[in-house]
Amino acid sequence: MKKISIEYKIGFLFLIAVGLLIWGLNFLKGTDIFGKKRIFYAVYDQVEGLEPANKVKISGLNIGQVQSLNFLPGSSHILAELYIKNDVFIPANSIARIYSTDLLGGKAVEIILGDSGEPAKAGDTLISEQEMSIKDQVNEQVEPIRRKAVALINTVDSLLVSFQSFFSKSTQDNLANSFENIRYTILSIRNATSTLDSLLDSEKTRIENIMGNLEQISFNLRENNGQISNILQNVSQISDSLASAEIPQTIREAQSALANLSEITDKINRGNGTIGQLMHNDTLYFNLQKTTESLNKLLEDMRQNPKRYVKFSVF
Repeated sequence: MKKISIEYKIGFLFLIAVGLLIWGLNFLKGTDIFGKKRIFYAVYDQVEGLEPANKVKISGLNIGQVQSLNFLPGSSHILAELYIKNDVFIPANSIARIYSTDLLGGKAVEIILGDSGEPAKAGDTLISEQEMSIKDQVNEQVEPIRRKAVALINTVDSLLVSFQSFFSKSTQDNLANSFENIRYTILSIRNATSTLDSLLDSEKTRIENIMGNLEQISFNLRENNGQISNILQNVSQISDSLASAEIPQTIREAQSALANLSEITDKINRGNGTIGQLMHNDTLYFNLQKTTESLNKLLEDMRQNPKRYVKFSVF
């Protein structure tokens, strides 16, 4: 029997090594070249923070990754190609939602399963959605309370006007003072709002960075939506109770609260307290920036010198 020459053996081992190298690189990127895979698409207006190779999940379980991101021809919309590496059932009306994964602004795509009995086929375009920012979520929750507060103020104003003609001279004087206090309260609110707006404008860039780091809070708010709804319901009941409370006492408490708000705003402007330090101290911002630069250098070194971090052996 003819023996296999050493050249054939070396060539065979070389082909095995190349195959293992290709498989290993794809495995590290989350792609199984031997497994079953499907490709779905989603179209977004913007994908800030989302990058190719970011994870695609269902109920927290990793089922794939973002294959590529490209502009649609002749459009400013972005087409995301989603690689699904198993045969999990995905209804046709499922939603591909971009959400934040950590405080550093990392993004991923979550497949929110629909209720359709028809499965989504490979090559289909899923419904796209983006996670609401923390500002939008807070505004959405606070808006009902604001409307109730405005309605309460309007009701109080109408009652005071109606009763003014029936009260004695001293009572009318007291009501006049109450109206003056209300006017002063409104002016104080306006001044405090103006001061806060000026502060936010001067610190816009820093606040945007802080808000980016706080995106994780929006995820926690969504997970605890039931508890928040109960809290808001309790606050709503409190606001209804305030409508039947004694008016002078309510005004005095409002004045005290506004005085505290003005004092807090003044301390923030002077840089006192934790929030004031956060607004005026650049240490946190520069530390985050240095950390990001170090992480980028490490990833770049891993890409240019993978042998330092991953080693392969035939035997």
